[in-house]
Amino acid sequence: MFKEMAKDWDPLAIDFAAIRTLRLVSELGSFSKAAEVLGTNQSTISYTMDRLRAAFHDKLFVRQRGGIAPTPRCVEIVECASRLLEGFEGLMQPTDFDPARASGRVTIACNYYERSMILPRTIAEIRRLAPRLVLEIKAARAKGIAYLKRGEADLLLGPYDVQEDSLYHRNLLDDHYVCVMHRGHPLAGRRLRVDDYVKASHAVVTYGGTWRSGYLRELDERGLSLNRVVTVPSISDLTHILPGTDLISTVPSRIASNIAKSVIATSCPFPEPFQIGMTWTSRTHHSAAHRWLRQLMARIAGALPYKAALAAPSGRTRGGANSRA
Repeated sequence: MFKEMAKDWDPLAIDFAAIRTLRLVSELGSFSKAAEVLGTNQSTISYTMDRLRAAFHDKLFVRQRGGIAPTPRCVEIVECASRLLEGFEGLMQPTDFDPARASGRVTIACNYYERSMILPRTIAEIRRLAPRLVLEIKAARAKGIAYLKRGEADLLLGPYDVQEDSLYHRNLLDDHYVCVMHRGHPLAGRRLRVDDYVKASHAVVTYGGTWRSGYLRELDERGLSLNRVVTVPSISDLTHILPGTDLISTVPSRIASNIAKSVIATSCPFPEPFQIGMTWTSRTHHSAAHRWLRQLMARIAGALPYKAALAAPSGRTRGGANSRA
């Protein structure tokens, strides 16, 4: 698969489709996965890579444990070509967009928080303004970035720390953690001290993956650990667990009121402010339809009421409101 071609190809004969395939193979680290995303076979991917190797006089990929990795020259080509692709894709996009006449499908990867706080109003607005647009919502968990890169999602919502230059990101809203418990709980209505908080019986939300909430990371840094009695994969599970028990849980403040009517929230000794954002790729960056949807979500998220953290550990600062356009 990695043999050099005897024939040299003219670099100017390379089309955008080949460059797009190269970028996808580089992101996924696999010919077969790229073929699956593009709806083609691995032989076609291999032939395209052979053409590019001959044109750029580089093997582009090397085998490594569990897949392939791009060569330094390939990384350089992908970075430069991506800018060209984005510019070309922008030229191909219509400048006008009429939501009422728009059709098509948009796939959004997110989790319980975003499905509860942002999507209900977003879906209602889309049904009113763009009724022919179809939304597919899928659980992101720890696979959200991979879904974007593989083309399995158009937009990712969540508290993701996006550092890659190939991805676009916009903050949507701020939040922090609070404690929730049954109204009859002995700690209800009290300002929790660190000692009371750590010793209490906790129902800890794991979010069904490797994600660790900010307050848990802060506890680790301080050498503290909670008295974990129950672990659950989703905040929604707390609705049936907290009422009538001696358990407390730590959840984002904006979602606390969604858990149960018999549960109340109080400040947490480790509020650990965080941000919820949306992330997308160059594939949809210039699309007027996707730009309209992103602006709609940003407007909806920005209008949600929010009460800043009630307490913060000494020496730590709280995140300010998102002011990005």
